[in-house]
Amino acid sequence: MNIEQLQSFCKSLPGVTEDIKWGHDLCFSVGKKMFCVTGLEPPIQVSFKVQDEQFEELTNTQHIISAPYVGRYKWILIQNPDRLTKKEWEHYIRQSYELIKAQLPKKVLKENGLL
Repeated sequence: MNIEQLQSFCKSLPGVTEDIKWGHDLCFSVGKKMFCVTGLEPPIQVSFKVQDEQFEELTNTQHIISAPYVGRYKWILIQNPDRLTKKEWEHYIRQSYELIKAQLPKKVLKENGLL
């Protein structure tokens, strides 16, 4: 997975916006809530939210750690993009999107055409 592939997949999800935060991080959001973040400079490293029960299992594997600052919210950091297959990337990013979207109030969902 490279930045262009990540960007293309994330933007294919309904209601997704992207912006640059902190001067060098490309952030993908739904309803103004981030679900995926990557640095703009190589090597590509990507953070996203996972299910609670997946967090421990994933962070106990090579090249996946608890994401700095947001690990307590079950976000992980993929340090090596080759660690996941394309299918796994798409699964985890879509899952992160759905986990964040599920936390949005109905008003925000309606405003973003997600209901």
